[in-house]
Amino acid sequence: MPFAKINDLQVYYEVHGEGEAMILMHHGFGSTKIWNDIHPRFTAQGYKVVIYDRRGYGRSERGDDFPDFYETDRYRPESVEELRALKEILGIKKCHLVGQCEGGVVGVDYAVKYPQEVKTLTVASTQCYGEVTMIELNKIKFPAHFTDLEPKLQAKMAEWHGEKAEINYNQFVKYGGAYGVDYFNLRPVLPLVTCPTLVIYPDRSAIFRVEQSVTMYRHLQKGELAVFPKCGHNTYEQRPEEYARTVLDFIMRHKDGEGPEDGRSVTCLA
Repeated sequence: MPFAKINDLQVYYEVHGEGEAMILMHHGFGSTKIWNDIHPRFTAQGYKVVIYDRRGYGRSERGDDFPDFYETDRYRPESVEELRALKEILGIKKCHLVGQCEGGVVGVDYAVKYPQEVKTLTVASTQCYGEVTMIELNKIKFPAHFTDLEPKLQAKMAEWHGEKAEINYNQFVKYGGAYGVDYFNLRPVLPLVTCPTLVIYPDRSAIFRVEQSVTMYRHLQKGELAVFPKCGHNTYEQRPEEYARTVLDFIMRHKDGEGPEDGRSVTCLA
């Protein structure tokens, strides 16, 4: 299994296929394994797909100071630098970024800091702004402890994180990560994203309201919005074919730096 040593920690990654590079970033409870139904659809179209477990997730090491890293403002900038270090190790220059939920925040931050390295950005089911603090939201939306999860969700966490499943869930469900502790707000940085950016959103997420997607789309310079009807939060899992097709269509339309004249378009998939 391939690992890259970044900041003295082992970071797990996989590379699939050949061609233009596309990096997929998992959500705040997941790992590389969430992409099992997605990455073959991209490689089949001639892309080199990189998937990796961010620090502490999946098969990547947590490190002794993981709680401090996860619960403070270190998380977002260090996650950006982790991605850049992995790109350098793999010899990847300019590429396409695809981020699911929290992975979308990492993608936005990366595109702002290193605009010359991002061809296109896709963010899916990513929160744009907090309507309550993250502490309050997580209390409302998620069971408080791993042992409170339904057996099938416990099994999914175990598949994603192995022996770290319980400790990871109990950490993630409190607060922290890219979404922080208090009111989250991505709006101030969105106008600084200069690359074409696709926002994918479900209309029936149990976590974030679909109105978040419109706000995100309207704050982007070159934003596009695709809403998946009758779809829950994990768009990649519930609609893998449409997910991949929508991303591929978006990338192809911007292959030569072209797109809608005003930089905006809206799609609703029936």
